[in-house]
Amino acid sequence: MSFPKGFLWGGSISAAQIEGGWNEGGKSPVLVDYCTAGSTTERRQIWYLDENGQKVHKQWEAVDELPEGCKFQIFDDLHYTNHVASDFYHRYKEDIALMAEMGYTTFNTSISWARIYPYGIQGGVNKEGVEFYRNVFEECRKYGIDPVITLYKYDEPVSLLEQHGGWRNCAMIDEFVEFARVCFTEYKDLVNKWMTFNELNIIMPQEDTPKDIAQRNIAYMHNQMVASAKATIVAHEIDENIKVGAMICGNMSYPLTPDPKDAFARYKKFQDFFCYCADTQVRGEYPPFAKRVWQEWGYAPEITEEDKQILKDGKADFLGFSYYASGVITTHTDEMLDTTGGNILGTIKNPYLEANAWGWQIDPLGFKHFLHIINDRYQVPLFDVENGIGLIEKEDEDGICHDPARIDYHRRHIQYMKEAVEEGVNLFGYTTWGCIDLVSAGTGQMDKKYGFIYVDMDDQGNGDLHRSRKDSFYWYKKVIESNGEDLD
Repeated sequence: MSFPKGFLWGGSISAAQIEGGWNEGGKSPVLVDYCTAGSTTERRQIWYLDENGQKVHKQWEAVDELPEGCKFQIFDDLHYTNHVASDFYHRYKEDIALMAEMGYTTFNTSISWARIYPYGIQGGVNKEGVEFYRNVFEECRKYGIDPVITLYKYDEPVSLLEQHGGWRNCAMIDEFVEFARVCFTEYKDLVNKWMTFNELNIIMPQEDTPKDIAQRNIAYMHNQMVASAKATIVAHEIDENIKVGAMICGNMSYPLTPDPKDAFARYKKFQDFFCYCADTQVRGEYPPFAKRVWQEWGYAPEITEEDKQILKDGKADFLGFSYYASGVITTHTDEMLDTTGGNILGTIKNPYLEANAWGWQIDPLGFKHFLHIINDRYQVPLFDVENGIGLIEKEDEDGICHDPARIDYHRRHIQYMKEAVEEGVNLFGYTTWGCIDLVSAGTGQMDKKYGFIYVDMDDQGNGDLHRSRKDSFYWYKKVIESNGEDLD
């Protein structure tokens, strides 16, 4: 036994990180349109006018709101990487053809809310945006690619933040559900698998989160999970064959020492960061430990009886997740410990693992371990939506980007994924992050390359955006052709 027949192979991108065309086709701005790039050591910054009309900036958060009295503003002297990104908006036919050449059977992208409802319900549906995504999905179907589409990847129209003040306002639930309804209705002939909120748990409070922000985020997550469940109910009403999944940022970690306190701290981290949202979306109710979380932060969301019923009736059909790296947990904070980066979560360095330039620790066996953990816990179909490595890369003199580190990363992860499937893990697909170079979410960089397809563009906007096939392109093509058997 190996990967089952019909196993989905492909890649993932997001509208905000690849499309560009930030103010074209009737689209309104989203948060990242006001963000500049960071670096290997710094996260990206969002720029705006403060209450005195002064140009200021702060670290970007995926789900955010400006301080009282401040105003979003584009500044002519700044370079915004998302404005052009990889220019998928104008080049999607070329890019999808390249994905088809690799043999993709699936492709995950998101629909920019700001293209469909640029100014929310009150502004009406943007027909040009609806048509754009229809064209994209038809292009996928032309090549036999089964798209899996995400509704939300941190790109609600800024106009909605200005109208409602952010996700604390339950009015955002109705806005999202109506957006979802339009998408399910318009594309039911082209898309049968959806995910609602991408990595919904990334705003889960951490140890160093200020209390007011933590309380805000708990309120945000509740409204987003209710919105997700309501959208799932709507999808099933429109077409009972539509499958709607949750998508959770994965975290695999180990205790630093055999101290039982470290072991329990590791499990608590898994509960809080992953299970709080995954349990609620997959099982249809908050887990018992949620009460502990609320007590620790001195805040519990307002959960109505209607909310409880919606969560129960709108359970996810499958569980999507990301996995990039693993971390280390300890209660021994008095010791001098080296730390490193990761996807959302920083961590203590693991001396047994190597890392990329951003400090993300490469752990293929941890991937297999994580697959077994979530398969045992949830017993629903699983979908690996994001797995990949960011690297600093350039085309060589021969015009080819030689990327052995990417091939090695994916080879080892796919091998352990294969073993997990052979051991009974119910996984139906694997989409790498990403398939083509794009803007990094956390740092806003174009220099941080993730794809099998090279895009000529850097952090400063230098480059002509031409595409070229990396060595990994041909390697992944071979993997797909063999259904994961040929990894050499």
